[in-house]
Amino acid sequence: MFKSGNVTVMVADLNKAVQFYVETLGLKLQHEPDGHFAQIEAPGLTIGLLHLAGEHGSEPVISGSMSIGFEVEDLESAIETLKSRGVEFHDAVEGKAAQVVHFSDPDGNTLYLVSSR
Repeated sequence: MFKSGNVTVMVADLNKAVQFYVETLGLKLQHEPDGHFAQIEAPGLTIGLLHLAGEHGSEPVISGSMSIGFEVEDLESAIETLKSRGVEFHDAVEGKAAQVVHFSDPDGNTLYLVSSR
């Protein structure tokens, strides 16, 4: 039934968000047509960054009700790489099946790295 999936994240500053997702996280910019939307490619996921402020809409609302996870093979290496790029991590959770560490994008959206045990 479904062909693919994506998530759209509301952002206050599109340029800052694109810089974070592309330069800091190392993801690929697929498309940025009009200054209000950008499409970012992550392994197995497309992330849309949408800026509606200004004449085209209202200020974005940040609900904090969702998060985006990125599975990694080497959690410590991924953490060190992102720390060297200025990412600050909030907390770590160690479970029986996986380790998870949380951080945020420039708009405060929760992101996390996960590594299976």
